[in-house]
Amino acid sequence: MPFADLPILKYVSQIVDIFLVWFVVYKLIMVIRGTKAVQLLKGIFVIIIVKLLSDFFHLNTLSLMMEQVITWGFLAIIIIFQPELRRALEQLGRGKFFARSGIQEEEEQKHRVDAIINATNYMAKRRIGALISIEKETGMGDYIETGIPMNSNLTHELLINIFIPNTPLHDGAVIIQKTKIAAAACYLPLSESPFISKELGTRHRAALGISEVTDSLTIVVSEETGDVSVTKNGELLRDLSNEKFKEILTNELIDDPKTKPSSPSIWKRREKTKNG
Repeated sequence: MPFADLPILKYVSQIVDIFLVWFVVYKLIMVIRGTKAVQLLKGIFVIIIVKLLSDFFHLNTLSLMMEQVITWGFLAIIIIFQPELRRALEQLGRGKFFARSGIQEEEEQKHRVDAIINATNYMAKRRIGALISIEKETGMGDYIETGIPMNSNLTHELLINIFIPNTPLHDGAVIIQKTKIAAAACYLPLSESPFISKELGTRHRAALGISEVTDSLTIVVSEETGDVSVTKNGELLRDLSNEKFKEILTNELIDDPKTKPSSPSIWKRREKTKNG
């Protein structure tokens, strides 16, 4: 029996084949993640489902229409997804296609932290009140719907402009999803805790309230004092220095251990103090 015809090698080649296909599809999904192509892909899946259902229920006219759509769909995909395909080919040419996701995610996390720190420092110095909530694992879709949709790239200039007094969007919270400002002028639930200091205003109560129902990280800039506070899991850290504020955001929003401070997160230190 030739060596290439051994059954074990056939099984191994099939497993490798499936793994490579899965890996390429995964990388393609990572390329289009966060772009409009995601919504278009959903539309394609709807068309395929309609085609299968029309065949099952013998809806001949609808089935013929869906068949024509799918037949010409390949050409349409090339035209519609042209920016994403070009970007994927450019990354493949630079040798970055297979290493893209980890590197890009790390860069996005650093960009997000830098933008928030720069905007917060600017507003704190000028006593511009602000309320910024950063989505983590728990979705904040219900609270995003209460505000004005933006879906804009996160920059410190845009964050500052949103909270400039007497502008249409300054009253309420900004909710950040990854590297996007999802919405502004959002309403957050107010905390009903009786232990909150009476000197704290609505922004601090809203920051505590959202931290009690989600795992989000929420930043408050006081317009009276310019002090910066952060809430998470129902805890409030007040009057943070620039160093402490940067440490918290780096620990909470950046996954790369090389970029994190060597000291443990301030939240973990507080938890240890409580338990001790």
